[in-house]
Amino acid sequence: MITVYHDSDLSEEERRARIYDGHLFVFTPSNAARALCDFTEELIEDAFGGQDPRKAQYDMSVEDFVAIVAPLQPRFIHHPKTKELIVDLLNEVACDPEKTYFDVPRMRVSTSSGYLTSGVGYQLHPHRDNWYSAPPSQLNWWLPIYPIGSDSTVAFHPRYFRQGVKNGSRGFNYYEWNSEGRKNAASQIHEDTRNQPKAEEELELADQDVRLVPKRAGIMLFSGAHLHSTVPNTSGLTRFSIDFRTVNYDDVVAHRGAPNQDWEFTGTTLRDLMRCTDLAHLPEEIIEAYDKGSKPEGGTLIYRPADAPVR
Repeated sequence: MITVYHDSDLSEEERRARIYDGHLFVFTPSNAARALCDFTEELIEDAFGGQDPRKAQYDMSVEDFVAIVAPLQPRFIHHPKTKELIVDLLNEVACDPEKTYFDVPRMRVSTSSGYLTSGVGYQLHPHRDNWYSAPPSQLNWWLPIYPIGSDSTVAFHPRYFRQGVKNGSRGFNYYEWNSEGRKNAASQIHEDTRNQPKAEEELELADQDVRLVPKRAGIMLFSGAHLHSTVPNTSGLTRFSIDFRTVNYDDVVAHRGAPNQDWEFTGTTLRDLMRCTDLAHLPEEIIEAYDKGSKPEGGTLIYRPADAPVR
């Protein structure tokens, strides 16, 4: 049984334990979450030059849409204010800033009615983040920048939290993804040919998914081990959302987290994470315990686009 907790008063430690057991958390929009969405909305609307970003897909070619979104996403991701706002949000929901490490957030774009489903608008197939080299203690945070409905949110497939799925994670190397897959997103316009781990067996998803619909700037919090996917957007509006990931230092050291049902990746995302207090990375000796396989020739341990500011 999976429980959904709304504005829970549980301690952070107990909250993490329940997330590792597959339970879901939803938070009412907070001041910090609203500030993050307000800032992101300003960037989006500036990039679209006064057009309603949610309706712009109806007035431009896919190529022109991608030409706006492709530079917009890294502008948001690597903006210094973005990190400050993420730290404010984590403090507001009682995460210990000395022990909480976060990665830079992503801006996701899900257009309506199949207008763009690859590259910068990739429609995520059913997957666990752990197939992409995430540690078992990873927590996923997700919030919509504009109002959404059940036809434009994320779907969870809870029966698979405790059931393995045959998948392609054994062929996924995170360092190869950093050097090739991530930087090539903007070129994937009509079809996404990047190597991404997917289910290799038929999944029973019909009428068994769970869809949470938070308000604008409301937060969904869940384990990276949950099988989840993008709901095919039929709302008539492009969905813009933010997601990022965290780990707790003590849980990383103790190797606590969700159970491994089926992941066989190479590499680790732990080097991406920064401590809330000073943006320091996890110690290398701790990361090495998770680092499966050596870096391939030409691989990249930490992805940094050429135009990203240096900390």
